[in-house]
Amino acid sequence: MPMQRPIRLLAGCTMALFVLLLYSIMHNSSPAKPSGGTEKVADMIRDPNLDDTGEPPEPLHRVQGNNYAPDNKNSDRINATLLSLVRNEEMKDLVQSMQDLERTWNHKFNYPWTFINDVPFTEEFKTEIQKHTKAECRFHTIPEEHWAVPSWINEELFVESANILKEQGVQYAHMKSYHQMCRWNSGLFYKHPALLDMQYYWRVEPKVHFFCDVDYDVFRYMRDHNKTYGFTVNLYDSPESLPTLWPETMKFLADNNHLLADNNAMKWLTDKERRPEHAHKTKGYSTCHFWSNFEIANLDFWRSPAYQAYFDHLDRAGGFFYERWGDAPVHSIALGLFEDARKIHWFKDIGYQHIPFFNCPNSPKCRGCVKGRFTDGEAWLNKEDCRPNWFKYIGNEWADTSPNKVELTAGG
Repeated sequence: MPMQRPIRLLAGCTMALFVLLLYSIMHNSSPAKPSGGTEKVADMIRDPNLDDTGEPPEPLHRVQGNNYAPDNKNSDRINATLLSLVRNEEMKDLVQSMQDLERTWNHKFNYPWTFINDVPFTEEFKTEIQKHTKAECRFHTIPEEHWAVPSWINEELFVESANILKEQGVQYAHMKSYHQMCRWNSGLFYKHPALLDMQYYWRVEPKVHFFCDVDYDVFRYMRDHNKTYGFTVNLYDSPESLPTLWPETMKFLADNNHLLADNNAMKWLTDKERRPEHAHKTKGYSTCHFWSNFEIANLDFWRSPAYQAYFDHLDRAGGFFYERWGDAPVHSIALGLFEDARKIHWFKDIGYQHIPFFNCPNSPKCRGCVKGRFTDGEAWLNKEDCRPNWFKYIGNEWADTSPNKVELTAGG
């Protein structure tokens, strides 16, 4: 039955008001760009990656005989996998990432690789990938209902919102598949049938680099030391991409304050000293986040009632499509609020690069990166480093074992 005229008018007015509200929020600030002037630039006195870097504390599980051999059904491996969301056309870039990680770590431990795509993998892809590891390779497709745009997302509003995001300098605003990927990585990847029996994963993306030999089982380190999440790079995000993420988070907390962890990282999430414009544009969020193209994590956290309720709230709010909420800030906010900060680990000893940022420690086990270098891009990119805030509010777990104490400040 055709929609009656008054109802059509009401629907049109509602959409127009929403677009005007979104436009107003986003136009409180200028487009994203390198900023000078009033914002405080990084107060990094000495990067801790310049200090000698060894291994994290024992216990650490190492290769002894054939205890990690690929064909050993009684190996010391635990329920964990290397995980990559990747397309067929990204095969060459993924092979480069695999070669680095196999050379520096997995040729010793032979953990399985799990590859996931929104379309079936080609035989060429599967054959080529298997050539680069002795470990088992598993190839899976995302269930259609996990990748589809939710029924409550309005297509016209998505397009109008994307136009505003583009005007604000936000990348991938009109690329619907990018929004779908961010949503899937935020709250659906851990529901994939291939991961239901897994407890830990190490996320690996195409075209990244690993520089340092790692001689212990990182998954068993996570389990033995009761760690929930591991990161290498800690950054500021683009406030123009998520102007209502923090207000929506506050709405969720208003009804779920009991979910806050006792030893949370709220101060890291809400710092207004170092990048005040970020906190202003987002209504209170510093935009600090763990760069999730690298993450080693316990899947039980994402499966928890607290995280699932938080994701469901954000999902219904629509910001994965009407804005460009990424999985990195969503994961980071949830960890910062609902997890004990002592369970979040900086993998300082794992040398890593995703253009244009590095984690490069001072270690004889590292080759191919410059110790202490944060970026090889423009100089202004150095102030995107949010580690100083992490060290200020949470601490540097490596400092006590370093011959030189870290000297970092965040703010005046």
